[in-house]
Amino acid sequence: MSTLSPQLSRRSPEDAVAAIQKAFPEQGLFSGKDWRLSPTAFPLSPKTFRQLERIGGLLHRFQRASDTLYRRSRNGSLPSWLHQYLDRGKPETLVELGADPRIRHQLPRVIRPDLILTEDGFTMAELDSVPGGIGLTAWLNQTYANTLGDDHIIGGSKGMLEGFDSIFADGADLVISEEASDYRPESKWLTDQLNASNSHSDDRWQIHSAENYQNDGGRSVYRFFELFDLPNLPGMEKLARRSALGEFDLNAPFKAFLEEKMWLALFWSRPLQEIWKRELRESNWKRLQDIIPRSWILDPTALPHHGVIPKLEINHFSELKNFSQREREYVLKISGFSEIGWGSRSVSIGHDLSQNEWSAAIDNGLSSFDEHPYVLQEFHNGKLVHHPYLDPKSGKIVEMEGRVRLCPYYFTEPSESGSGNPMIKLGGVLATICPADKKILHGMSEAIMVPCHVDEDGY
Repeated sequence: MSTLSPQLSRRSPEDAVAAIQKAFPEQGLFSGKDWRLSPTAFPLSPKTFRQLERIGGLLHRFQRASDTLYRRSRNGSLPSWLHQYLDRGKPETLVELGADPRIRHQLPRVIRPDLILTEDGFTMAELDSVPGGIGLTAWLNQTYANTLGDDHIIGGSKGMLEGFDSIFADGADLVISEEASDYRPESKWLTDQLNASNSHSDDRWQIHSAENYQNDGGRSVYRFFELFDLPNLPGMEKLARRSALGEFDLNAPFKAFLEEKMWLALFWSRPLQEIWKRELRESNWKRLQDIIPRSWILDPTALPHHGVIPKLEINHFSELKNFSQREREYVLKISGFSEIGWGSRSVSIGHDLSQNEWSAAIDNGLSSFDEHPYVLQEFHNGKLVHHPYLDPKSGKIVEMEGRVRLCPYYFTEPSESGSGNPMIKLGGVLATICPADKKILHGMSEAIMVPCHVDEDGY
């Protein structure tokens, strides 16, 4: 497969990478992080592009249904074990903020799934409501579209910028915590671009530190901090309460329960199956089955002697420790609400560990259940692809065999009632191509990071 698109053929690959390097913002995009540069975007076929366009609305419905199931569990029309799973380890104050009926219709307006490209399509590793990479992907789209002349970039040069700008009618304060400070440079570039493109005001978007933020003028707020970090952010609880009173718009809402990875396991829960079908419509439920990997909450509760955990065919999760290397093609990760709940820091790959390491990971997951539940997911191998990049040692363009994580960014314009199906726009798609021997696909210095474009010969 050719990975160089026709519109870039007039520029040598080496010159293309040099142009990308020259276009880098002076302040950079990530603090102390780099990646491999490629002369071309990652090619996706028209069929794959159409699939990605549809996934945004599907995931919005999934989040809306998840919100409904949680609220029904709290009000007693669904079993209480559902909300009890999702509230584990969280302070009561945060639980109350998320359950406030005044924000019942509010959902995250930025949706970013982590999709692993497989031989059969996609599998979704997780769903992020407060994702990093918005500024990076916006810059990549702009650079490959404008500087390199690639007119097939998904979202074009402005799709990410316009998408993010649309989530608040009049701009917002982008409030960033110290814990998320690595993303401050890309956020600064993003807000500078948004303000420069607005003819009415050069401060529609402003960046503030979450540790000392005060909202005195009723400006909208974009939350770029994790809710487990609230003890270090003394004014944020008051901020959430004021927003619930309608003093200003705040997104993503303080709904810690929505940010749990265990929703992917609850989606497969047999007692909830008919409820999911009703909330999603059966056609959407079936489509989600194609992208959500089979998942389980690592619950240490004993089953009756005749009970069996579906698909695993075991009576207790501790029996996972006895699985052979071939049998343990599973991913174990913390569900959420933890400083190690993002960035792959809690992830264990079963068949990549020794028997002792795997046993220790299972024991840790089971013992953490009361405060930090873990989720077990089926492991799906990524499809092998080939893509060019600049080898910094030789200065030559070489080809990597790798596997791809696709991160499409969907933006939802605000709605007064929260009902119905709002306009959801795909702003761009970030491809992270990791060396083929890597089991966990995420940003790293050995990875190629590029935007995606549509190519008839693409993947």
